[in-house]
Amino acid sequence: MVTLKQIQYALAVDKTRHFKNAALACHVSQSALSTAISELEKHLGVQLFERNNKQVLVTAFGREFLTKARQIQVQIDELEQLTAVNKSPLSAPMAIGVIPTIGPYLLPKVLPALREQYPEFKLKIVEEQSHVLVDMVRNGELDSAILALPYETSGLLTFQFWQEDFYWITHCDNVSTAKQHISSAELKFEKLMLLKDGHCLKDHALAACHLQGYHSDDEFDSASLYTLIQMVAGKLGTTLVPEMALSQLIYPQSELAALHLSEPGPHRSIAFITRANYVRVNDITLLQQLFKNELNSHAKSTQL
Repeated sequence: MVTLKQIQYALAVDKTRHFKNAALACHVSQSALSTAISELEKHLGVQLFERNNKQVLVTAFGREFLTKARQIQVQIDELEQLTAVNKSPLSAPMAIGVIPTIGPYLLPKVLPALREQYPEFKLKIVEEQSHVLVDMVRNGELDSAILALPYETSGLLTFQFWQEDFYWITHCDNVSTAKQHISSAELKFEKLMLLKDGHCLKDHALAACHLQGYHSDDEFDSASLYTLIQMVAGKLGTTLVPEMALSQLIYPQSELAALHLSEPGPHRSIAFITRANYVRVNDITLLQQLFKNELNSHAKSTQL
């Protein structure tokens, strides 16, 4: 019989691709984990992993087995979380993912209120790109994730709590101080610097400008909005940033101007995602409302 412990160990080996690290993650000795995996393979009559002193590889059957094993582990985790449903709100720990173009600008606005209202709530934050977070939510590694939409999340629930437009950022020397808006047609003649491929913010910005076929010079690709802003300050080009980030990226820089992108919006929406059968959906909706209230309050106070 395949045991839950064996499933847990096999998933740990798949994640770490290293028996010693998998044993550490499972809080057991390496010999105990290796024995359990060997017994599992003997019971199944087929090898899950190819291993030597240098690497661990997953066999073709192993990939199929691990896909089923992850589904089982998610269901077990949800069974264990059933007890949290009848407890007070946000009384159980939660792991939430967030993308890099949201986390630094959203979290400082909402976490103080969250800590004040739910001081015992234990929150783990994981920062990754959207495709990684979607997989982690589907696999049960995360309870939820905060993404910018539109993004492919088929089979998952979405709980939107914010909508925003983009702003074009340029050096003050390049624009009249009276100008407050700019169209995408005007941007086509500018040297537009964007994030590296793989960041959904780049896709959303290009879609808002109707420039899906636009490609920036590789030398200007960046993984950080902050880096792009510094390059704009150095008169190396222009960029687009979401409204949420303005107060942290732009206003302290007196030599920069932020012009609203006058294209139909909102240009992106911010939402929680989670599994359709996640048992603590009420906690997600509570966070959704709390985040919405705090962002609205912040927007009014800063006149964004």
